[in-house]
Amino acid sequence: MSKNRPFPPPGGEGAESPLGETMDNTPCFEATTDDVRVVVQTFWLDDQSEPDEHRYVWAYRIRIENHGTEQIQLLRRSWRIVDGKGRIDRVEGDGVVGEQPLIDAAASFEYMSGAALETPTGFMGGMYHMIRPASRQHFDVSIPVFSLDSPHHPTVLH
Repeated sequence: MSKNRPFPPPGGEGAESPLGETMDNTPCFEATTDDVRVVVQTFWLDDQSEPDEHRYVWAYRIRIENHGTEQIQLLRRSWRIVDGKGRIDRVEGDGVVGEQPLIDAAASFEYMSGAALETPTGFMGGMYHMIRPASRQHFDVSIPVFSLDSPHHPTVLH
């Protein structure tokens, strides 16, 4: 589900910065699994994209909120990335951005990453594979499907 409300800028990035302004004007996508809410915000990276070379690049920022009563840990991630031609890429790995973060009850963890496609549009989503360290209970958390749209893709209204 898309939400059009501001996502606080990353540490040290005020709303008056170019990145802060860009992030304030992009939609958020969110999903909640049990007591864990995942919020995603994407934005187009014009300076890293080369449309003439079929290289389209986006950044995404993710906040994982633990609304439960126990500490949780993100162990692995599984992504499904679909480009504008319907080609599917699956990406799996340990943690996120080199970390397997512990997230205390009533706390959150945020990170930024990116994606590059050969098409001017696509989408991605997936799962975080988590554990509750106290009980050793494993569980999965949905990452909402979010769109990757560039200014180089014609808009089609239905």
